[in-house]
Amino acid sequence: MVVSKLRDPPGRASEQLADRDAVVWHELECGGYRADLPLWHELAAAAAPDGPILDVGAGSGRVALDLARAGHEVTALDLDERLLRALAGRIGSLPLQTVNADARSFELARRDYALCIAPMQTVQLLGGTDGRIAFLRCARRHLRRGGLLACAILGELEPFDCRDGGPAPAPERTRVDGRLYLSQALRVELTRRSVVLERERTVAGGTAARAPERDVIELDRLTATRLRREGREAGLSPLPTRSVSATDQHVASSVVVLRA
Repeated sequence: MVVSKLRDPPGRASEQLADRDAVVWHELECGGYRADLPLWHELAAAAAPDGPILDVGAGSGRVALDLARAGHEVTALDLDERLLRALAGRIGSLPLQTVNADARSFELARRDYALCIAPMQTVQLLGGTDGRIAFLRCARRHLRRGGLLACAILGELEPFDCRDGGPAPAPERTRVDGRLYLSQALRVELTRRSVVLERERTVAGGTAARAPERDVIELDRLTATRLRREGREAGLSPLPTRSVSATDQHVASSVVVLRA
């Protein structure tokens, strides 16, 4: 008797490839950033030497894994299940757990976090003032008395547009399973309320080659002063704002620190 091997249906294979691509793009465009890690470790050592940390917008674990490897107990929260699945496969015996939830409405069992962090531009992806205040109130409910909330916001970007073939920054690239992934920044546009970032994503390499795709992200324009004011409205007390210096590839950022 001949028994055929079970195979995933074509739709499932495409879904798995799309999920993997989502992780690759996230890590290519965000995962190499390390300039902020010393500050998160400093805040963790000061606020959470023996208490848990909540990482909001954790993605595939850029910061959460680094803190867990240093011995901190970390909860990594993100809305994207694909990124959390990638993170879950890397945890091993580290003191780290994942939670799939919206930053504006999460409800966790524990309410004793010593530190909550929102790295990179997470707080600028929440849909304006109402979304940010909803997040700030959520975070406050989950912090122990005196716990800290630290939110990074993007520094000023220089606008440019090279969609018509003008000079462009060098693309970010990585090779995974024989496929070459290229992420090319095409445009930064500043409006009164938002920062628009546009990239062209290309996959090359044999049968894996695909037509380039455009990815557009719109961030809320936000100042440290405004976020501190929103923090007060959410019942938090502002502390001195910290900063992360620019690198050759990344602009500087401010980190607004609030106390519960």
